[in-house]
Amino acid sequence: MSQISARVPDNLVEALDAAAAELKRSRAALVRQALERYLEDYNDLSVAIERLRDPSDPVLDWDKVRNELLDSH
Repeated sequence: MSQISARVPDNLVEALDAAAAELKRSRAALVRQALERYLEDYNDLSVAIERLRDPSDPVLDWDKVRNELLDSH
């Protein structure tokens, strides 16, 4: 496992320490979890943007999809 360091504002460190204390976890564990979630969201967003830019990917009409879903139950 690699180690990194970063400079963050004091108020962010205070919030991190408060959350770590409340959750009974280390700063490192919370930062690791936050980075994992951020990168998952980033990857999801990248895929979504790629699909939006793909002219062969059909655009669905929300009202039509909603009605089909509601009618199927």
